[in-house]
Amino acid sequence: MASAVDICNLALGHLGDDATVSSIDPPEGSAQAEHCARFYPIARDTALEAFAWNFATTRKVLAELDSPWSTWAYCYGLPSDCIRALSVLPPDAPHDYTAALPPRDVWGSPSFYPQGGGALYVPQEYAIETNEATDQTVLYTNQADAVLRYVRRVEDTTRFSPLFTDALARLLASYLAGPVIKGTEGVNVARAQLQAYSTLLGQATVSDANQRHVQLRQSVPWIAGR
Repeated sequence: MASAVDICNLALGHLGDDATVSSIDPPEGSAQAEHCARFYPIARDTALEAFAWNFATTRKVLAELDSPWSTWAYCYGLPSDCIRALSVLPPDAPHDYTAALPPRDVWGSPSFYPQGGGALYVPQEYAIETNEATDQTVLYTNQADAVLRYVRRVEDTTRFSPLFTDALARLLASYLAGPVIKGTEGVNVARAQLQAYSTLLGQATVSDANQRHVQLRQSVPWIAGR
């Protein structure tokens, strides 16, 4: 599997640059290595945020915090490696696409139970904001013991899929084109590399999505009884 240095050299190769780098952490001293060290983490995180990649998607029980607002029942801190939040789930939810029958006392009225049932859907509503008092990014929700399904920052390149690696190299090349080539030609090359990234990203997301199969399941009496 490609290392971060391999991805950087692949990006430079897309630009027609004959130079190769041997280290970006720390950068070896060449201009190319300095540019790669600066732009690689940005390109990696941007590509990770673009899709719910299988290799980057995970779950974590959130740590509850004191909430300054009463509009949400719970406040949680976000994981430090969170790139993109996907859903907030109850602890026992198998995935994002289920609906569960709640206890009868949730609503407090039998009128909510046509033919003996009702449904609670997952995922739950949430909002991500900054707590101004602590300058901390927090998540508000009404879900107790909330589990966050999210895209995490993945620094281990051996986890990347081949198509993701190829797309990432193109995105990095679009960032490197300006400082490496410079001028109008650099701008044009950057645009071409960004277009190549978009094409490869589409292929990578389709391939990644085809590697999982989750069927929507729900138990909603007023639909099931039709």
